[in-house]
Amino acid sequence: MSASNTRISLALFVFFANFPGLMLCAVVSLSSIEIFERHEWLKVTSTVYFLCEGENKNVFEDVKRARFVYAYNGQQSWKILSNFSSKNCKRCGLYEENSITSDDAFDEWEFCPSDFTAPHGEYVRFKEKQFNATFLCPDCLSFGASSSSDKRGKHIAILVFLGALAAGVLILGVFGAYKFWLKKRKEEDQAHFLKLFEDGDDIEDELGLGGVIV
Repeated sequence: MSASNTRISLALFVFFANFPGLMLCAVVSLSSIEIFERHEWLKVTSTVYFLCEGENKNVFEDVKRARFVYAYNGQQSWKILSNFSSKNCKRCGLYEENSITSDDAFDEWEFCPSDFTAPHGEYVRFKEKQFNATFLCPDCLSFGASSSSDKRGKHIAILVFLGALAAGVLILGVFGAYKFWLKKRKEEDQAHFLKLFEDGDDIEDELGLGGVIV
Protein backbone atom coordinates (compact mmCIF):
# COMPACT_ATOMS: atom_id res chain seq x y z
CA MET A 1 0.00 0.00 0.00
CA SER A 2 1.40 3.41 -0.95
CA ALA A 3 2.06 6.13 1.62
CA SER A 4 -0.73 8.32 0.24
CA ASN A 5 -3.28 5.48 0.40
CA THR A 6 -2.17 4.66 3.92
CA ARG A 7 -2.65 8.29 5.02
CA ILE A 8 -6.10 8.39 3.42
CA SER A 9 -7.12 5.12 5.08
CA LEU A 10 -5.78 6.35 8.41
CA ALA A 11 -7.65 9.64 8.09
CA LEU A 12 -10.91 7.83 7.29
CA PHE A 13 -10.44 5.44 10.18
CA VAL A 14 -9.74 8.26 12.67
CA PHE A 15 -12.72 10.23 11.32
CA PHE A 16 -15.16 7.33 11.71
CA ALA A 17 -13.67 6.38 15.08
CA ASN A 18 -14.48 9.87 16.40
CA PHE A 19 -17.97 9.77 14.86
CA PRO A 20 -19.21 6.23 15.60
CA GLY A 21 -22.69 7.10 14.39
CA LEU A 22 -21.26 7.35 10.87
CA MET A 23 -19.30 4.08 11.11
CA LEU A 24 -20.16 1.98 8.09
CA CYS A 25 -17.67 -0.85 8.59
CA ALA A 26 -15.38 -2.55 11.08
CA VAL A 27 -11.73 -1.91 10.22
CA VAL A 28 -9.15 -4.71 10.54
CA SER A 29 -5.53 -3.78 11.28
CA LEU A 30 -2.33 -5.72 12.00
CA SER A 31 -0.97 -5.64 15.53
CA SER A 32 2.03 -7.99 15.22
CA ILE A 33 3.45 -10.67 12.97
CA GLU A 34 6.29 -13.17 13.01
CA ILE A 35 7.32 -15.22 9.98
CA PHE A 36 8.92 -18.54 10.91
CA GLU A 37 10.28 -19.65 7.53
CA ARG A 38 10.67 -17.84 4.20
CA HIS A 39 9.59 -19.56 0.98
CA GLU A 40 11.68 -17.53 -1.46
CA TRP A 41 15.21 -19.01 -1.52
CA LEU A 42 16.78 -16.78 -4.19
CA LYS A 43 16.26 -13.58 -2.21
CA VAL A 44 17.37 -12.93 1.34
CA THR A 45 14.40 -10.62 1.81
CA SER A 46 11.17 -11.13 -0.13
CA THR A 47 7.84 -9.39 -0.05
CA VAL A 48 5.16 -10.60 2.34
CA TYR A 49 1.59 -9.45 1.82
CA PHE A 50 -1.96 -9.97 3.05
CA LEU A 51 -4.82 -10.34 0.56
CA CYS A 52 -8.56 -10.93 0.76
CA GLU A 53 -10.44 -12.22 -2.26
CA GLY A 54 -11.68 -9.35 -4.40
CA GLU A 55 -9.64 -6.73 -2.53
CA ASN A 56 -6.31 -4.97 -2.97
CA LYS A 57 -3.01 -6.47 -1.87
CA ASN A 58 -1.60 -5.17 1.43
CA VAL A 59 2.21 -5.37 1.31
CA PHE A 60 4.21 -5.62 4.55
CA GLU A 61 7.22 -3.69 3.31
CA ASP A 62 8.95 -3.72 6.68
CA VAL A 63 8.63 -7.49 7.27
CA LYS A 64 12.01 -8.70 6.04
CA ARG A 65 13.44 -11.14 8.55
CA ALA A 66 12.29 -14.58 9.62
CA ARG A 67 11.85 -15.39 13.30
CA PHE A 68 11.55 -11.74 14.22
CA VAL A 69 8.45 -10.27 15.83
CA TYR A 70 7.23 -7.13 14.10
CA ALA A 71 4.95 -5.27 16.52
CA TYR A 72 3.08 -2.22 15.29
CA ASN A 73 2.79 0.51 17.90
CA GLY A 74 1.63 4.10 17.66
CA GLN A 75 0.84 5.17 14.11
CA GLN A 76 2.14 1.92 12.67
CA SER A 77 -0.61 0.03 14.49
CA TRP A 78 -3.08 1.55 12.01
CA LYS A 79 -1.91 -0.75 9.25
CA ILE A 80 -5.33 -1.28 7.74
CA LEU A 81 -5.75 -4.65 6.00
CA SER A 82 -9.46 -4.97 5.33
CA ASN A 83 -12.89 -4.22 6.77
CA PHE A 84 -16.18 -5.92 7.51
CA SER A 85 -19.52 -4.33 6.68
CA SER A 86 -21.56 -7.32 7.90
CA LYS A 87 -21.22 -10.60 9.79
CA ASN A 88 -20.22 -12.40 6.58
CA CYS A 89 -16.79 -14.01 6.27
CA LYS A 90 -14.29 -13.47 3.48
CA ARG A 91 -11.49 -15.63 2.05
CA CYS A 92 -8.11 -14.15 2.98
CA GLY A 93 -4.51 -15.25 3.25
CA LEU A 94 -0.91 -14.38 3.95
CA TYR A 95 1.46 -14.77 1.01
CA GLU A 96 5.05 -14.33 -0.13
CA GLU A 97 5.94 -13.18 -3.61
CA ASN A 98 7.89 -15.70 -5.65
CA SER A 99 10.12 -14.54 -8.50
CA ILE A 100 10.03 -17.89 -10.36
CA THR A 101 6.67 -19.58 -9.78
CA SER A 102 3.35 -18.35 -8.46
CA ASP A 103 3.33 -16.69 -5.07
CA ASP A 104 3.57 -18.96 -2.04
CA ALA A 105 0.82 -19.05 0.57
CA PHE A 106 1.74 -19.13 4.24
CA ASP A 107 -1.91 -19.81 4.93
CA GLU A 108 -5.40 -19.17 3.55
CA TRP A 109 -8.52 -19.13 5.70
CA GLU A 110 -12.05 -17.82 6.20
CA PHE A 111 -11.64 -14.43 7.87
CA CYS A 112 -14.74 -13.62 9.97
CA PRO A 113 -15.84 -10.85 12.35
CA SER A 114 -16.71 -13.59 14.85
CA ASP A 115 -12.98 -14.46 15.07
CA PHE A 116 -12.37 -11.30 17.09
CA THR A 117 -13.62 -12.50 20.45
CA ALA A 118 -10.81 -11.22 22.71
CA PRO A 119 -11.66 -8.35 25.10
CA HIS A 120 -10.01 -5.71 22.87
CA GLY A 121 -11.09 -7.23 19.56
CA GLU A 122 -7.92 -9.27 18.96
CA TYR A 123 -7.61 -12.35 16.81
CA VAL A 124 -4.46 -14.51 16.80
CA ARG A 125 -3.78 -16.59 13.70
CA PHE A 126 -1.09 -19.24 14.15
CA LYS A 127 0.14 -21.65 11.48
CA GLU A 128 2.77 -24.16 12.56
CA LYS A 129 6.15 -23.55 10.90
CA GLN A 130 4.67 -20.64 8.95
CA PHE A 131 3.70 -17.57 10.96
CA ASN A 132 2.06 -16.11 14.03
CA ALA A 133 0.01 -12.92 13.58
CA THR A 134 -2.31 -10.83 15.74
CA PHE A 135 -5.07 -8.85 14.06
CA LEU A 136 -7.18 -6.08 15.59
CA CYS A 137 -10.82 -5.25 14.95
CA PRO A 138 -12.45 -3.63 18.01
CA ASP A 139 -15.62 -2.82 16.09
CA CYS A 140 -16.05 -6.49 15.16
CA LEU A 141 -17.19 -7.07 18.75
CA SER A 142 -20.38 -5.15 17.93
CA PHE A 143 -21.20 -7.75 15.26
CA GLY A 144 -20.94 -10.46 17.88
CA ALA A 145 -23.08 -8.43 20.28
CA SER A 146 -25.75 -7.89 17.63
CA SER A 147 -25.63 -11.58 16.79
CA SER A 148 -26.19 -12.47 20.47
CA SER A 149 -28.96 -9.89 20.62
CA ASP A 150 -30.57 -11.42 17.52
CA LYS A 151 -30.39 -14.88 19.10
CA ARG A 152 -31.95 -13.57 22.32
CA GLY A 153 -34.63 -11.79 20.29
CA LYS A 154 -35.45 -14.98 18.38
CA HIS A 155 -35.50 -16.95 21.64
CA ILE A 156 -37.91 -14.44 23.21
CA ALA A 157 -40.08 -14.45 20.07
CA ILE A 158 -40.29 -18.26 20.21
CA LEU A 159 -41.24 -18.16 23.90
CA VAL A 160 -43.92 -15.53 23.21
CA PHE A 161 -45.28 -17.62 20.33
CA LEU A 162 -45.37 -20.78 22.45
CA GLY A 163 -47.04 -18.86 25.29
CA ALA A 164 -49.68 -17.46 22.93
CA LEU A 165 -50.22 -20.92 21.44
CA ALA A 166 -50.63 -22.47 24.89
CA ALA A 167 -53.06 -19.71 25.89
CA GLY A 168 -55.07 -20.29 22.70
CA VAL A 169 -55.23 -24.03 23.31
CA LEU A 170 -56.29 -23.39 26.92
CA ILE A 171 -59.05 -21.00 25.83
CA LEU A 172 -60.30 -23.46 23.22
CA GLY A 173 -60.23 -26.22 25.81
CA VAL A 174 -62.21 -24.17 28.34
CA PHE A 175 -64.71 -23.09 25.66
CA GLY A 176 -65.13 -26.70 24.50
CA ALA A 177 -65.63 -27.88 28.08
CA TYR A 178 -68.24 -25.14 28.65
CA LYS A 179 -70.13 -26.13 25.48
CA PHE A 180 -70.02 -29.77 26.54
CA TRP A 181 -71.36 -28.81 29.99
CA LEU A 182 -74.21 -26.80 28.44
CA LYS A 183 -75.12 -29.74 26.22
CA LYS A 184 -75.11 -32.15 29.17
CA ARG A 185 -77.12 -29.68 31.26
CA LYS A 186 -79.71 -29.32 28.48
CA GLU A 187 -79.98 -33.09 28.14
CA GLU A 188 -80.42 -33.44 31.91
CA ASP A 189 -83.10 -30.74 31.94
CA GLN A 190 -84.97 -32.45 29.10
CA ALA A 191 -84.72 -35.80 30.87
CA HIS A 192 -85.96 -34.23 34.12
CA PHE A 193 -88.88 -32.55 32.28
CA LEU A 194 -89.92 -35.83 30.65
CA LYS A 195 -89.68 -37.58 33.99
CA LEU A 196 -92.07 -35.03 35.50
CA PHE A 197 -94.63 -35.88 32.82
CA GLU A 198 -94.17 -39.58 33.44
CA ASP A 199 -94.56 -39.07 37.20
CA GLY A 200 -97.74 -37.01 36.54
CA ASP A 201 -99.23 -39.80 34.45
CA ASP A 202 -98.47 -42.33 37.18
CA ILE A 203 -100.26 -40.20 39.79
CA GLU A 204 -103.36 -39.84 37.59
CA ASP A 205 -103.46 -43.57 37.08
CA GLU A 206 -103.23 -44.17 40.83
CA LEU A 207 -106.08 -41.74 41.49
CA GLY A 208 -108.19 -43.18 38.72
CA LEU A 209 -108.42 -39.88 36.96
CA GLY A 210 -107.07 -40.99 33.70
CA GLY A 211 -110.51 -41.92 32.27
CA VAL A 212 -112.62 -39.15 33.89
CA ILE A 213 -114.11 -36.66 31.45
CA VAL A 214 -114.96 -33.26 32.88
